[in-house]
Amino acid sequence: MRPRIAHTLYFIGLLLVAGAAPAQAPAQTPSAAPAATAERLDLDASERKLGGSLASPDLWARYKARFITQSGRVVDYANGAISHSEGQGYGMLLAVAANDHEAFDRIWGFTRANMMTREDQLIAWRWDPRSRPPVTDMNDASDGDILVAWGLTEAADYWGDESYRVAARRIAVEIGRKLLLVGGEAGPLLLPAVAGFAKEDRPDGPVLNLSYWVFPAFERLPQVAPEVDWNGLIQSGLTLIKAARVGPAHLPPDWISEQNGRWEPATGFARAFSYNAIRIPLYMAMAGVGDRATFAPFVALWAQDPALGPVNLDDGRRGAPFGDRDYDAIAELTLCATRKTPLNPMFFTAATNANYYPATLHLLAIVAAHLRYASCSKS
Repeated sequence: MRPRIAHTLYFIGLLLVAGAAPAQAPAQTPSAAPAATAERLDLDASERKLGGSLASPDLWARYKARFITQSGRVVDYANGAISHSEGQGYGMLLAVAANDHEAFDRIWGFTRANMMTREDQLIAWRWDPRSRPPVTDMNDASDGDILVAWGLTEAADYWGDESYRVAARRIAVEIGRKLLLVGGEAGPLLLPAVAGFAKEDRPDGPVLNLSYWVFPAFERLPQVAPEVDWNGLIQSGLTLIKAARVGPAHLPPDWISEQNGRWEPATGFARAFSYNAIRIPLYMAMAGVGDRATFAPFVALWAQDPALGPVNLDDGRRGAPFGDRDYDAIAELTLCATRKTPLNPMFFTAATNANYYPATLHLLAIVAAHLRYASCSKS
């Protein structure tokens, strides 16, 4: 199952009856950086930017042919050929990385025309070609909002188009207004969506998803919305990754909530480290944030066997691998970032039968390797 399945079932079961929107916190002025933001890996080139960094034109051409339609829709065939705001954002980012301006405009154009149907500047998270209207859920998904805003920011920076910057700002400011909860001990918290996850919506709320903390985006979005506390989000994410470790494997679950003063797997969600949470070390490595202690459970999990699969957090047992080797690029990048483990040449090739989600994560890992960890690819 893909991560959005849990999102979908939850919305169908709860959000139709959950009328209350989360508390809308005002955007915060960025705070001075305490020790948490000093937790950085030993990077090869920490200041390089995304534009033009995907030095694998064949991989991008194959990805584009498989998953991006002529209209600019990024298709998730493993989930009924629907599209997600997440997928549109990933496609925009990869198009910038591949220096494919035409593809970027197609993907952004589809997103703007077909998925920005809410009354605010956020993006309806699900578009289904089998439904009329195709937008089957007007709720947003904060990771999709962040990825699209980040993609627009990178495009504005790389191609010099100020219209992208204006659009990025509109989305980013709305994220700060509607999706950040401020004033807690851990720092600002990122809600997974405008509706359905806040304290007012659930007895165990707020419910969070740490894989929605897109660390490399938080380092770039101050360009367009400096009044939002992106630095605080980096800090809170690093804090929660450690605070939410569960069971003998000491791994964070896909979905968490604070219960009796502790961060635990959220009620109604699997007590597992799975399809969502695997993105946590990927995003940390892409941004170069987190100290070795933050990475330690992921390194311990994959040091001997880099095949990704779910982990039962109650007993620490690994389930069967996900079955798509593109996922394993996350483990290889994690070991490269933390141990300088050389990347296998197969890391820079993609499986021909990969689904959209693992293929996307693999390309992001390749981008990170080119940007930040070139020494791992040297013989």
